[in-house]
Amino acid sequence: MNGVRVGKRIIGADAPVTIGWENLPRVEGGPVKQFVFTWFQPAMLFALIAFWYYAPNSIAKFSTAIGIGIGVKILLLGLEWVNPRHESWRLTWKELATDLFFVSLGYTILRMADTYVGDTVIITSIQNFFQMEKFTWFTGLPLLVQAFLISFIFDFGQYWMHRGMHNWYPLWLTHAPHHYITQLNINKGAVGNPIELFLIGLGIGGFFDFLPRAFLLAGSLGLAVSIYQHINVRFNTPRWWRFVFNTTEHHSVHHSQDYEATRSNYSGTWIIIDRMFGTCVDGEAELLGMEGGRKMSIRENMTFPFSEGWKTLKAKFGRHEPAAVPAE
Repeated sequence: MNGVRVGKRIIGADAPVTIGWENLPRVEGGPVKQFVFTWFQPAMLFALIAFWYYAPNSIAKFSTAIGIGIGVKILLLGLEWVNPRHESWRLTWKELATDLFFVSLGYTILRMADTYVGDTVIITSIQNFFQMEKFTWFTGLPLLVQAFLISFIFDFGQYWMHRGMHNWYPLWLTHAPHHYITQLNINKGAVGNPIELFLIGLGIGGFFDFLPRAFLLAGSLGLAVSIYQHINVRFNTPRWWRFVFNTTEHHSVHHSQDYEATRSNYSGTWIIIDRMFGTCVDGEAELLGMEGGRKMSIRENMTFPFSEGWKTLKAKFGRHEPAAVPAE
């Protein structure tokens, strides 16, 4: 397999990766279906922005955001059955049960850990240290500008955290289990080792929670864009959207079985960050995972950073027994 040159790299030499938007399949069906699956993503984004911009204070709160997030996921789960991107990614009951285990982990233990030792604690300390009136210049900006800056600043940090996970071995040990998923669907973003899920959630975006309306608007950008990273739906994504925002196509390349392809498309929402640093690859992959698509069990997922770390330390510093010499 020769692969395709993208910049200074050869993509697709190890496993199939389709490069270039013009080479990707389109949504099949009549004009109504074409219209819906072309404009669904922009319509959802603008609807959420309008809701959080105009909603009264009695409704504009975090509990509402959680409810909307769950509702959107259920809607997208339905779309996966109506218009799947790949039949090989069809959700099975076993996949669903595994995914729900990790989803429940995120809503319970990981959320509790964030409250006591995560970025919530760090951000609170920073806010207590600084006098908040120093940020009046920020609060004087237009609301949508505030929301954009919060979203972009957070995703900029996520980009470097994610990139670091692929380039520094100790962090890679925590991130590797997430790359053993062999399909994308609405819940796959929650699948991974708890340490990695905790680290990837760290960021300074929450520093702006003293601006609740802008904070919720920024969250809607994440909900209406980054949610498509892990989803099995075929869209005719508009050209401007895929240039600025991350897409399922981008993230499937990141999860492909091709090594060079996985070292691309690190951002969560703004793929334009990858374009800025030369790590963006426009395309799509169907064959995902590592070790030829081997699935990792929940037990191995939980212990992988420790077991692999121990193997590495043992190989590097362990006592090497001398080779046996056959008797004469």
